[in-house]
Amino acid sequence: MLLGAAGLLAACGSGTEPAAVDTTGADATAATTTAASGSVGTDPAAGFPVELDTAAGPVTIEARPEAIVSMSPTATEMLWAVGAADQVKAVDSLSTYPAGTPVTDLSAFEPNLEAIAAQQPDLVVLGYANDEIQAGLAELGIPVLLEEAASTLDDTYSQIADLGLATGHPDEAAAVNAALRAGIDEVVKGMPAAAGAKPTVYHELDDTFYSASSGSFIGQLYQLLGYDNIADAADPDGSVGYPQLNAEQIIQSNPDLIVITDAYSYGPADIAARPGWNTIKAVADDRVVVVNDDVASRWGPRVVEFLQAIAAATPAAAPAGAAQQ
Repeated sequence: MLLGAAGLLAACGSGTEPAAVDTTGADATAATTTAASGSVGTDPAAGFPVELDTAAGPVTIEARPEAIVSMSPTATEMLWAVGAADQVKAVDSLSTYPAGTPVTDLSAFEPNLEAIAAQQPDLVVLGYANDEIQAGLAELGIPVLLEEAASTLDDTYSQIADLGLATGHPDEAAAVNAALRAGIDEVVKGMPAAAGAKPTVYHELDDTFYSASSGSFIGQLYQLLGYDNIADAADPDGSVGYPQLNAEQIIQSNPDLIVITDAYSYGPADIAARPGWNTIKAVADDRVVVVNDDVASRWGPRVVEFLQAIAAATPAAAPAGAAQQ
């Protein structure tokens, strides 16, 4: 999704209309900067009520939330990054980063309305659309932000802006986005100069050879670093995002780099032991990289960590990043 211009009309106090921000097509940094200009001062309640015009419809937050429930590990990381940690009352069972998050047994994949409501939240952040949960929370008068998996980096910036506005931290959100952009630029610009053909990459999601093409969020990160993705042959128009390959395709593609995560109990030695895989250039050159699964699967502030890990393992002949976020 491409991000365009955003506007914010700040309004606060009883009897006023909520400030409106379009974050479905808004440049995240511009949105947070504009929001900040309407809430200068030390009052943490400044800028409320606020209305976020999201993909799931308009969401009005009447006052600065002080009992947030996050049902998304990525959103949890974003909330911490924008400085809203002390406003978060509970998080789902997978939101274990950063350290000290108030982890519960709430399931992000199978959310339970009664269990969420029992936390008495004044804002709930969901990572997956769930009509029943959303309708139930609406009946209880609890605002919900739906922040689904990002398709592009622009979605990441937009979600950080959303959460900054929703929690009363627009300045901090703008700073997070600026730092994220700068970190990505630094990694991309630090890639070795082009020398011959682009390097190729195979990103393995599991041992049944599901991969991530350039149509996926993570596939676009490889594009930023100047990689050709062998999974694109199985997803030429990018509509699948996560195609399943087979061993023969992978061996024949002969990738320069293989990336796996620590989500499963196998590593580079297991990859090398697969029949015929010892002939793959990535295996022969010891370029099978293991990345933390949370870092590889989330689209929040740790995107830079993922790019740094890939850049560090890139063959010397890799080209400079030809694309910018």
